[in-house]
Order: sequence, then structure tokens, then C-alpha cells
Amino acid sequence: MIGPTPLLDFFKRGEVARDVRLEAAQGAIASRAYEQLAILVVLTEDPDDEVRRTAGETLSRIPAEALTSFLARADTPTAMREFFASRGIVADEAPPAAADSGDGEAEPPPIVATPPGSAEDEHDEGEDRQTATQKLAMMGFSERLKAAVKGSREMRAILIRDPNKMIAAAVLSSPKLSEPEIESFARMASISDEVLRIIGSSRQWTKNYNVVLGLTKNPKTPLAMSLNFLPRLNSRDLQQVSVDRNVPEPLRIAARKRVVANTSGRS
Repeated sequence: MIGPTPLLDFFKRGEVARDVRLEAAQGAIASRAYEQLAILVVLTEDPDDEVRRTAGETLSRIPAEALTSFLARADTPTAMREFFASRGIVADEAPPAAADSGDGEAEPPPIVATPPGSAEDEHDEGEDRQTATQKLAMMGFSERLKAAVKGSREMRAILIRDPNKMIAAAVLSSPKLSEPEIESFARMASISDEVLRIIGSSRQWTKNYNVVLGLTKNPKTPLAMSLNFLPRLNSRDLQQVSVDRNVPEPLRIAARKRVVANTSGRS
């Protein structure tokens, strides 16, 4: 199943610096197959000649078998299939077998090989916060961006609070991201409302009750989103929100009304 694609959204909106677009055109930024391909497709129409040419060259390096297999997946968007069909590449007739996590097809690994002359980032998932902080302190923007997607859990915990909204959002594009991490992010009042909006807009992540609860009780979550989540709360959590001085007053009032309505309905 294709998950949220916040990194891709920045490229679609044209909010990415040229040097980062050029790295992405080499296949060096994203590490999920769909996001990687979709960014390359966007960059084939980039206003910069070098970026546009590099994206085309990267696409041409992808083995046809890998592309036709990926395009056959049930969750591949029609627009992507049409883009490659215009280049003479069509999906296999039989979709590839994929591990099913209960939500559909599993997200495959990167489809673009590591660019020539570059090395894939290696980060120890067991490193501590101090080590991760020291490594990040020596990185430039594009390196931190790649660390957000490909780095360790400790790096993600730091970068989700990065003042640059693209880097913070890129953490949510990491294929290494776990549900406990998303639950933790949903509760954080120290991250941007944009990150919380991305989490709350994901049907995949908001199937998790703890994510919904964390977002609803987080004062940084956009109010309209928190209000929409209220009906999903159980009676105990709804009661807590109704008296929680840390949440916006309109949310508290709405929760109180639901508590009263629920109580009246049972009497």
C-alpha cells in the first residue's frame, strides 16, 4: 500500500531548492519506490535544463523489468502508468506478489539504483541521542534531508522537530517509520502543525486509535481536525478532553456536549 508522500508534495508545489532537486533527479533523496519514481516524473518537467535532463537519464537507467513489475501493482496511480506508457513502458499483465500487511500491498524498496559515485547512507538504528545529534550537527541541508528519510530512529526523533518544514515532513516519508513513532509524534506539542496535519490526513495512520487520541489532545493540531476526531474517542478519553485546559476551548466545549449527549442517551 502506498503510504503518505509528504516529500513528494514539496516537489509538486515547487518548494524545493535547485541543488536538492538535482540530487533528487539522480534518485538520491527518496527511498520508497513510489515516491522516488513520482519525484522523478515531476522533475522531468522541471524549469531547470540540467535537473530535467538528469531526471530523464535516471529514469532511463531503471531496468524495464523493474518498472513493468512496479507499474502492475494495484496501488500504482493511473497517471503514473500513463506517463510510462507514453514512453513505451507498460505494466506486466500479472501483478507481482507482495506481502500483505492487512492494508493492501506492501511498499517495495527503492527502484532507482544508488547514483554512481555516491554511497548509501548507513546509520545505526541503535545509536543514542547524543551520537545522532553530533552527526546531524555536521550535516548540510541535503544531508539532513536524506537522514530524515534514511536515517536512524534517533535522527528521526530529532529531525521531526527541525525548523525547516521540508526536513520535518520528510521524516514522515521514511520507509523505516514505525507506528509507535507516529503515535509519539502525534502527542508532541513541540512539532509543527504542518507535520500534525500530514499525520492526521493519513487514513493509514489514523486507523490507529492512539494516533487519533494523541492528535485530538495535542494543542498544536489544527482545530478542525481535532473536532473531526472527537466522535472516535471512547467515553473515558472524551471526558478527559472535555476538562483538559491544554486543548482549545472550542474543542473542550464540543467534547463536553458529546459527554452530556452520551449521558442523556444512556438514561
